[in-house]
Amino acid sequence: VFLAGAEKAQSARVGELDEEMVFESRVGETFLLGASTWRIEEITHDRVLVTPAPGQPGKMPFWRADAAERTVRFGEEIGRLVREVREMKPSEAIKRLTTKHDLDRLAAENFLQYLNDQHEATGAVPDDRTIVIERVLDELGDWRVCVLTPFGGKVHAPWSMAASAKIRNELAIDVETMWSDDGFIIRFPETDAPPRAELVVPDPDEVEQLVIRQLGSSSLFAAKFRESAARALLLPRMRAQGRTPLWQQRKRAYDLLQVASRFGSFPMILEAYREVLRDTFDVPALVQTLKKVQQRSIRLVTADTPKPSPFAGSLLFKYTANFIYDGDAPLAERRAQALAIDQSQLRELLGEAELRELLDSESLAEIELQLQHLDERHKAKSVDAIHDLLLRIGDLTAEEIAARFSGATPPTAAIRELAQARRIFEVPVAGEKRYIAVEDASRFRDALGTPLPAGLADRYLEPVADPVGDLVLRYARTHGPFTPADVARRLGLGIAVVTNALERFVERGRLVEGEFRPEGTQREWCEAEVLRSIRRRSLAKLRKEVEPVDQPVLARLFASWQGVTKKRRGLEALLDVIETLQGYPMAASIFESEILGARIEDYKPSDLDTLSAAGEIVWIGVEPLGGHDGRVVVYLTDHLTMLRVAPPASAALSDIEQRIIDYLKTHGASFFAQIHESVGGFPNDVVDAMWDLVWKGVITNDTFHALRAFTRRSKSPSRGFRSRRVAPPSTQGRWSLVAAPTANATQRATAIAQQLLTRYGVVTREAPGPENITGGFSAVYPVLKAMEEKGRVRRGYFVAGLGATQFASGGALDLLRSLREGPEQPETVMIAASDPANPYGTIVKWPREGLMRVAGASVILVNGALAAYMSRGEKQLVVLLPDDEPTRSTVAREVANALASLVTSGRRRALLISEINGERVAKSEIAPFLAEAAFVPTSMGYQFVRSYA
Repeated sequence: VFLAGAEKAQSARVGELDEEMVFESRVGETFLLGASTWRIEEITHDRVLVTPAPGQPGKMPFWRADAAERTVRFGEEIGRLVREVREMKPSEAIKRLTTKHDLDRLAAENFLQYLNDQHEATGAVPDDRTIVIERVLDELGDWRVCVLTPFGGKVHAPWSMAASAKIRNELAIDVETMWSDDGFIIRFPETDAPPRAELVVPDPDEVEQLVIRQLGSSSLFAAKFRESAARALLLPRMRAQGRTPLWQQRKRAYDLLQVASRFGSFPMILEAYREVLRDTFDVPALVQTLKKVQQRSIRLVTADTPKPSPFAGSLLFKYTANFIYDGDAPLAERRAQALAIDQSQLRELLGEAELRELLDSESLAEIELQLQHLDERHKAKSVDAIHDLLLRIGDLTAEEIAARFSGATPPTAAIRELAQARRIFEVPVAGEKRYIAVEDASRFRDALGTPLPAGLADRYLEPVADPVGDLVLRYARTHGPFTPADVARRLGLGIAVVTNALERFVERGRLVEGEFRPEGTQREWCEAEVLRSIRRRSLAKLRKEVEPVDQPVLARLFASWQGVTKKRRGLEALLDVIETLQGYPMAASIFESEILGARIEDYKPSDLDTLSAAGEIVWIGVEPLGGHDGRVVVYLTDHLTMLRVAPPASAALSDIEQRIIDYLKTHGASFFAQIHESVGGFPNDVVDAMWDLVWKGVITNDTFHALRAFTRRSKSPSRGFRSRRVAPPSTQGRWSLVAAPTANATQRATAIAQQLLTRYGVVTREAPGPENITGGFSAVYPVLKAMEEKGRVRRGYFVAGLGATQFASGGALDLLRSLREGPEQPETVMIAASDPANPYGTIVKWPREGLMRVAGASVILVNGALAAYMSRGEKQLVVLLPDDEPTRSTVAREVANALASLVTSGRRRALLISEINGERVAKSEIAPFLAEAAFVPTSMGYQFVRSYA
């Protein structure tokens, strides 16, 4: 583009138009280039002459140049701002936006309303800790999956390409994608069910390879290849005074790409890959983001919407603009083909670790001894075995044969016997006498010019197709990584001849070129199967060397994985917690206050009631605990029939219980008054019968009011009205029959195995114990084993002191190993003793006798280790301090502070500790730390009372 002035000869160059420029534009149209608007004055065959056109009302530019894409760091800051603003009160958020971010009040209010509209549409807003996957149908019935994140186009572009490759591999369909700084869209052909959200979340370990395989067929790669070729002067101009039209550059670049694609190490192809993967894309940031998703540092929210949400709407507008002229895409871009690139050179350009940093030298040495038959197990043990040895390894001297022979016959006698039988003979190779098998006579004659003895049978003298290649490939099969010089010295050939043969086998996939030996300094070659064997053995040794973590690290994993150490807030967070806990029996008396309260910031019972009233969750009784408590399980409604196991057959139902069941079967969900009117009898008898059915798992309630009243945990009625109901509060809400399980044994075992991985991350043999799973670990083991074979989970010995059969998801395993090193500051959590995040007493044995997982008891974990156990009633405390003195004082202080936080946080009005480890508190080692935490000594013990000052 050239700036048109009064004199065209003195025109100044403005900038280059990219390939998206529409050359069929007309004189008089305007467009944006950079931050300026220009008007087209004249179009020639090689120039577009323009003049500045600032501020022309009513005229929209028809094209905008490519803008720099948002960096990941900038995207994270945007996401953090969105999250923090959402957590503030509206008045505080408006004040921050107007004072710190230079918005006027109207703009700030519009921004908050925009975020609120997004939350109403999808139930979540994308931020630095949340990714929203929105599925919406278009006008033709095709599904569009919108992945909404603030992380920027440098992450979204490779992410969408990897997702496309994954979808093609799993569903065998091609999908269309488009990305921007705010997310990316994938359009699926018409299907009956919405696409699974997992399809757009590739595994972080394989995402880079998916991107590389997909990149060669993209128009982005074709454009970068053209630019690289032009910079390298591979697309020369025929006229130095004029610019070559872009369509001609495309044609020339396409012709060059057609030829260059046959050579994986062509420099411009590698440069185009490097530029895209490192300059245009940010693949390392994508890998890190997906790992955070695996580790649950970033949560995924899936939403099905009848119409696009505000965030998705802007993406879909760009999608339409992007594909409206898709059929007019340049031929070179549409026909760009997948390339067989040189992966080793690409790794070198990208600065990635070579295999020499991953392969184990001892494993490599062991493989080489086996390939050369130098270890005792593989040595030749008979005369015939020496002949086979020469066929397998090739030419050997007498000393080399003796080193590989362990038979009863002396090696010299065995060699003499074979030579006399004309099965082997001695020939000169590379300046020394060696023995070869008679079957190799023609190969050595034609490849090395070796003279052969007279009298050989004609069948041994017939020429072979590739004698040099046969000898080189046999050397590769019987050696570890080698260089062409090694082969040349062994066979007495020229290095150029050997290199030519090696390159032929690399193209056929028989050999692999790279850097393999840990102590090596140059490029090497290795036979593909030999390299696989070395890698397998190195990985096996690495797995063996990975020490399992201590059991306290498992406790830290559970606390982090289940959200205890990082509380969240809101209905979406509550649903995520329910999804993690579903199917786990919990005491109703502590389910909300202790278990949900430990995971949700400022937990309010009304949030649980909202989800229950919306039909999102359902609770079921498991067994009674005394007269006013019982164990319940909670499920997401859609998961109930898959996860729930039919209750065991109980004693015969009473007459009134049977009448209640018959009524509910006929009339469906009903209030207590309706049930009582139909069943008859005294109200208390009906109430008792209904709660007996609850604990048998037969009926449930659509709210939690009745359960709270039964456990005497409900608050006093609202002051706004006085209830006129005669029935007790434990009958509130509508009662209905529990849906019967519909899944077969295989489906149920699969769902339970998935749920165990969701709850714990690492599933051990002991995990199903407290969950009353029929068949225990043996019921889910086949499912976990099949998942391991498909690469969805990993199997190993991850936690010391537990059963050897352990399975873990990739994200949980990475998180577990990252927690091996203790935190810089003590990590202290106080949770219910029966909380599923507490492994002690179920998966891990109690470190002391007499401790139990009962309702009302609590545990204090410091860095995952059990530091204190507070019995039901909160008066007796068991403290377990470590032996080393510095850590002992730290743990004691953390226990005292955790106890004080029960009162300061508002969970208790007061706390009295009367005994520690069976003795008076004053005699305890922890007494000074309790006093330091503001506990006051009294005649009954140490007491902490909330201050209302």
